[in-house]
Amino acid sequence: MSDEIEVVNGKASYFGVGEPAWHRLGTTLKSPPTVKEAITLAGLDWQVRLQPLHMRYDGEEMPVTGWYSTVRDSDKSVLGVVGHTYKPLQNADAFEFFQPWLDEGLADLETAGSLRHGKRVWVMAKLKGLEAEVVPGDPVVSYVLLSNGHDGTMAIRAGTTHQRVVCANTLAAAHGDEGSKLFRIRHTKKANNALSVIRETMNAITREFEASVEQYKALTRFGVRKADIENYVRRVFTPKVIEGGPVPTDENDTCDRLLPKIIRLFEEGAGNNIPGVSGTAWGLYNSVTDFLSHERGNSDDNRLNSLWYGDSLKVNQRALQVAMAMTG
Repeated sequence: MSDEIEVVNGKASYFGVGEPAWHRLGTTLKSPPTVKEAITLAGLDWQVRLQPLHMRYDGEEMPVTGWYSTVRDSDKSVLGVVGHTYKPLQNADAFEFFQPWLDEGLADLETAGSLRHGKRVWVMAKLKGLEAEVVPGDPVVSYVLLSNGHDGTMAIRAGTTHQRVVCANTLAAAHGDEGSKLFRIRHTKKANNALSVIRETMNAITREFEASVEQYKALTRFGVRKADIENYVRRVFTPKVIEGGPVPTDENDTCDRLLPKIIRLFEEGAGNNIPGVSGTAWGLYNSVTDFLSHERGNSDDNRLNSLWYGDSLKVNQRALQVAMAMTG
């Protein structure tokens, strides 16, 4: 059973358009849903309430001043503990963020769902007209992604992310640190206003898609030898690598273990046999995203969480940076 995608009464809180998801759970649609349909299909038709936090000390119950629990109204489950400035972004408001895009015919809802028993939720829409081929047969498309935490451990994030279609990587590389294309918004009373500002500026952000594709095309023009791969792996994955077990203390052992996997994906990974991709820095970079998306970690859903919020997104960002440095 999945340990990240939430399952309520035997039904996964997830929907996706097109191919079934990696976890084979949830609802797969042939065509994009409306906002109203999407909220129900994703199992996100619930609200979060703030309840004053109490503690029991020596048998006496007393309030914990300035702290609240976030409680889901559908089943009264506690999602997290937050401070007095926290204001929940309700799931309905997260979906409403996409309505202007849908009304203007600029995007279609693509996927949405709930992770970790409702503590984290996301909505993603595919932008129309933003698709380009890095080389013939290797398309990249652009999405708008909004993710939110109801447990107080993460800010609201919204922005654009790119995905290589041929590999079907569930990878939101824009969920990063410095230079991220995704805005981070604190859970305060001004959060909804900030989302409105983002919506107004998103058209300018999506113009960066063409610049990103040009970066990818530059990688296809740089040939890679096997000797380059070892250097690349060491620069990308050290000083530490997490693969679902203890963190190795010896970096050489770590890279020696990873190197055959990356070489195999470089030679045989999805899409890496396409002319213009095979043997290039673009193929090498995608061998890392393939590894992060499908092989690293101990479950598919743990990989998703790490790709969007954890260590793997940082590794993927570093992989692109190192690949671009190789071409310079």
